[in-house]
Amino acid sequence: MCDTCGCNVTPGNRDLAEGRQATQVLGNLLQVNDSQAMHNRTHFNQHGVFSVNLMSSPGAGKTALLEATVELVKSGLRIGVIEGDLETENDADRIRACGVPVVQICTGTACHLDAHMVHDALHELELASLDVLFVENVGNLVCPASFDLGQHRNVALLSTPEGDDKPAKYPVMFRSADMVLLTKRDLAPYMPEFDTTRAVNFVRQLGNAAPILEVSAKSGDGLDGWVDWLKRRVAELRSNLSFPTTAAGG
Repeated sequence: MCDTCGCNVTPGNRDLAEGRQATQVLGNLLQVNDSQAMHNRTHFNQHGVFSVNLMSSPGAGKTALLEATVELVKSGLRIGVIEGDLETENDADRIRACGVPVVQICTGTACHLDAHMVHDALHELELASLDVLFVENVGNLVCPASFDLGQHRNVALLSTPEGDDKPAKYPVMFRSADMVLLTKRDLAPYMPEFDTTRAVNFVRQLGNAAPILEVSAKSGDGLDGWVDWLKRRVAELRSNLSFPTTAAGG
């Protein structure tokens, strides 16, 4: 996480940051963020909503994955989305076109979402009508992994055009992932230099035993396993919370 570019100061915590030394500010920001994240998680648990923090570099296919997921689950899971970008509602417009409730967060200069931003967005969503809430974080392989949003699981995407060495170069994100999706695998025949075994080994070398799936939002390959994982996690969450399991939730 950077401590010099100002990305750790967001609209939700700016007042706390003013007038403090950088190291003290950073510790306080994370502490306050974690407290807000716990509050967000309480909201999700009260409604039996499984929350997912989607993280990747820009262009790795997060929005395309969401579009394909919505198409696959249809009435099987009720999905909501919070979109994070520095500017524009481009991705939110794509999700709206799928008929899914979505809230856009424009962070301005912040290269990640924080728990305060997510909490504000929750006021614009009907959690009681959702099974899964995706938070599509700002495209960035560094800072998003350091800020708890209140999510139940982290999902990191690694796209074929990026190269197979990114887990080694950006370990914080891939170490924290509860699921790793190797995306845009329809491009594999054109990019044989991407070695799946090498990518998997880099993740394992971080001590992360999370499931790793090869998927393509374009062809649909591998997405059944992804959807099955989501459905199992929704059912698991609601079972652990003794929350009524709906037909939509599996």
